[in-house]
Amino acid sequence: MNGDPLLYQKLAELNIPFEYHEHPPAPTIDIAVQYWKDISETTHCKNLFFRNHKGNRHYLVIFDHRQTLDIHDLEKRLKQGKLSFASEQRMEKYLGLKPGSVSPFGLIHDKDHHIHLFLDENLKQLPKISFHPNINTASLVVAFPDFIKFLDTVENTYDFITLYD
Repeated sequence: MNGDPLLYQKLAELNIPFEYHEHPPAPTIDIAVQYWKDISETTHCKNLFFRNHKGNRHYLVIFDHRQTLDIHDLEKRLKQGKLSFASEQRMEKYLGLKPGSVSPFGLIHDKDHHIHLFLDENLKQLPKISFHPNINTASLVVAFPDFIKFLDTVENTYDFITLYD
């Protein structure tokens, strides 16, 4: 299986079942969509990694890939001040990931629990969601309650928030 061995170890420890779908590199949603067409009854998530203006806080924003977000609207909703996309160096430092592979599964590398997550409220209603397994050549599908179990175990803070109407 492609992906992060540490992630697969964590999922096994937590008894979290998953569906594994290997595909060619999919660094963007536009590319990934063509490989997701055979994965049914699953909502694929977009994961955006931001930093605040001072660069001392980092956020992972997770929502349905079919939605779009205006960054100015996002700033108002999150109430964290001015946001910008975090650099490749910050992504590597906090998530252990490369651009095009951003995933909440990368939180297993955030030992200081530095990153705060904002999850769209609508995700709570979904039976299954998918993310890259810390590499963009595969997608993992997990039940939403199991994803929350994973988040609770990695101990990063998170909030559910309405990101779009």
